[in-house]
Amino acid sequence: MTHDELIERGRRVLRLEREALAEVERRLGGEFAKAVELIAASDGRVIVSGVGKSGIIGRKIAATLTSTGTPATFLHPVEGLHGDLGIVGPADVVILLSKSGETQELFPLIEQLKRLGVHLIAISGDRDSQLARQADAVLDTWVAEEACPHDLAPTTSTTAALAMGDALAVALLERKGFKREDFARLHPGGSLGRRLLTRVHDLMVTDKLPTVGRDATMREAVVMLAERRGTVAVVDGGGRVLGVVTAGDLTRLMEREADFLAVPVAKVMNASPKTIAADELASAAVHRMEQHGIMALPVLDADRRLVGMVHLHDLMRAGVR
Repeated sequence: MTHDELIERGRRVLRLEREALAEVERRLGGEFAKAVELIAASDGRVIVSGVGKSGIIGRKIAATLTSTGTPATFLHPVEGLHGDLGIVGPADVVILLSKSGETQELFPLIEQLKRLGVHLIAISGDRDSQLARQADAVLDTWVAEEACPHDLAPTTSTTAALAMGDALAVALLERKGFKREDFARLHPGGSLGRRLLTRVHDLMVTDKLPTVGRDATMREAVVMLAERRGTVAVVDGGGRVLGVVTAGDLTRLMEREADFLAVPVAKVMNASPKTIAADELASAAVHRMEQHGIMALPVLDADRRLVGMVHLHDLMRAGVR
């Protein structure tokens, strides 16, 4: 095969899978809402099961549900009949995956699940299949053909099932009111944890805060700008922030004023500075600083008193993005 032919083969696969997902989207309807409500109303867990490639997709669906606030686990249908069925409780909801809906290994498990009285949700490409007839809700993932040139290897069908699982998980998290903070608690490690769990108060500087009074001159501010990382807060007698003077302000002042040290800080400061609260996400501080091209933010309490200073370099060093 030529270089161009290989590229075309790859594009064909992506095209077929895109078209298949469009058809799955078109078919999605009331059964999907029913499935979401069955799980949302359950006091138990979600048990996901499937064989072969469907089983692999099922494991990913279970992982996605768990990480978005819906406890789930994967149960192999054969192992389930040899002791693992003990993980299923009467309040659980079971999701069964099968493209054909006629996977024989599932039916002995279904029989046992029916005896337990659990609700069954089918993710299948055949709404008239034996599996679909046993289910309380059917999520239709019919595809016209597999992306495999022989229409054999599960490709398009597994993409459809995976996307349906993602749709179910996202609808559930919204239905349950699952928030960013909830997500952070379930992902404490790595960059996600740093981004979602780290607060401004974890990284802000609180000692020897660079402040001057409103009546101060730039002579007083210059030393602090040099020693305290280029940002000085102008405060009133109660410690409330009136404005901010930065190293950039000093540079611009020097370009236009010969006697710049005698200039009052009140004439130089930005009287509407960008600020942040101590309990806000550190990632929000990064976004604010990058958006406005600044290197530090005053951290204020509810009465606009200065309680700290957070610097972009410290946030970057801590891995906050």
